[in-house]
Amino acid sequence: MTRTRTPVVAGWFAGEGEDFRLLGTRCSACASVYFPRQDGACRNPGCAGGDLVEVPLSRRGRIWSYTDARYRPPEPYVSDRELPWEPYTLIAVELAAERLVVLGQGVPGVSVADLEIGMEVEVVPGLLGEDGDEASGTAWTTWHWRPTGVTA
Repeated sequence: MTRTRTPVVAGWFAGEGEDFRLLGTRCSACASVYFPRQDGACRNPGCAGGDLVEVPLSRRGRIWSYTDARYRPPEPYVSDRELPWEPYTLIAVELAAERLVVLGQGVPGVSVADLEIGMEVEVVPGLLGEDGDEASGTAWTTWHWRPTGVTA
């Protein structure tokens, strides 16, 4: 038995491997795309409104900006306070087809020294953390950005 895999936010991503995608919504009237998903009404002030339909977002994009998180964020950020803090990379990625920027962590092992503005990256399944024991705990899943051509 293994930990139950649970998305940190339901409805924001789905799939595994090459089928993994972030999920957004698109307005049927003006074609505006939203991430995180917009389920109430179109936020475009020039739109009369239309149905919002769930759409998978592009798997790849280009780095718009990046930085590293060298400090432990305060609660309610979930981290094991008994373990030493391990910095991670934050990457803002422009999805050209959707004309929006999505923020997320870089895959473990990728540092700011490995990145540059305009570099192509792809979205992959990620693990935010685990709690409980192996038999009855939870593995909290999320998305990560990985430079294309990197398999780790």
